[in-house]
Amino acid sequence: AYHVNGNNWLFGEGLCKVLVGFFYGNMYCSILFMTCLSVQRYWVVVNPIVHSRKKSEIALGISLAIWILILLGTIPLYLVDQTAYISNLNITTCHDVLPENVLAHDMFSYFLSLAVGLFLIPAFITAVAYTLMIKTLNASVSDVSSGKKRKRAIKLIITVLSMYLICFTPSNVLLVVHYSLLKTYSQSYLYMSYITALCLSTLNSCIDPFIYYYVSKDFRDNLKNALLCRSVRTTRRMQVSLSSGKYPKKSNSYSS
Repeated sequence: AYHVNGNNWLFGEGLCKVLVGFFYGNMYCSILFMTCLSVQRYWVVVNPIVHSRKKSEIALGISLAIWILILLGTIPLYLVDQTAYISNLNITTCHDVLPENVLAHDMFSYFLSLAVGLFLIPAFITAVAYTLMIKTLNASVSDVSSGKKRKRAIKLIITVLSMYLICFTPSNVLLVVHYSLLKTYSQSYLYMSYITALCLSTLNSCIDPFIYYYVSKDFRDNLKNALLCRSVRTTRRMQVSLSSGKYPKKSNSYSS
């Protein structure tokens, strides 16, 4: 609605700050949670037998730590003005133009810190975890059936990692370059690329379900069961009952 309205923000400074803070908070939360998932998946592949009774407590603790980190990391976005009035266009922008009281150098330093601390380092950890996971799967000895499952797993890993990098790398790189140009030349020629990259960063959450649907048979089966209002537990009970012959088979003959 904002861009359709000619980049004219009508909802005040407060809502603009909330929108900007939530947008970046969501992006970096997604990055950190996906990093944690990659490490957890690698741990499961390397140690499939190990089961921690405190797994849920650890997951809860890590989740809370991530939320607190993101909350602290986005505080500066709430402390500076995000709206700016452009008199010659008679519009009020939200996060598109730096207000006069906000220094481009400060914004450059801030987004550089976010890009390094909340994207570059997590992206490196994610790439290493998935690479080691693929190496471990390739080194495992298995039969033909397990080999097919292993290939599907590797395909899924490569696809998820690729989408992770494709969605989040452009936005973080262009954020830094955009504010670097503003700091050096007081203007940036990358506005459209910068906005497009930010939009791309939101697609990861939308694309992931489709990736799992087309690559993972288990995901497809569980989704079909969910759409049919059947739980996974119910489906498994039905499969076990049918395989054990609990339900009588239909007779081919009819009694008069």
